[in-house]
Amino acid sequence: MAKGLNTMAPLTILAVQKVSDLLTSGSALQQEITALNNACNINVPTIEAAQIILSSASQDMDDRDMQLSYPRVCLYSAGMKNTQAEKFRSLSGWLAAVADLWTSGNLIGDIDQWTHFYVEALTNVLRKNIGDWGDGVFFPGVYEVQFQPPKIGGLGFVQMARITFHLNISQS
Repeated sequence: MAKGLNTMAPLTILAVQKVSDLLTSGSALQQEITALNNACNINVPTIEAAQIILSSASQDMDDRDMQLSYPRVCLYSAGMKNTQAEKFRSLSGWLAAVADLWTSGNLIGDIDQWTHFYVEALTNVLRKNIGDWGDGVFFPGVYEVQFQPPKIGGLGFVQMARITFHLNISQS
């Protein structure tokens, strides 16, 4: 878990921090991108750990933050529902976590291709981590990917893919 963050943090932050930790621990996301590069004999830029952030800010707002660049992954909680599936728990339900993958470049063909490789790499990390993430957070392995068309912005053109996945939550 990230330094300075403990289990007393709000669950909506704790859960996405766990996703960040999965992606950055042992450079998991970078390793998946490198493996895909080697397997397909292409050169997709890697996503540095500093570019995996907890933020729901839009691309144009993040572009104003000079510390952020492309490609990047923005992680956030989009919602939570206490379904009381476990009757003797105070919180038992799900939390919707989102990973927005942003890429930018001066050629639409490049960013369109890169976006698909980034989605494959991130979902590979998720699939390798199905199960109990600790602190009452469980990833059952289900996710949904939505691709947005490229648009003008960033370094010329920018494209985003959104990966949404529900985490099962069970806490006393």
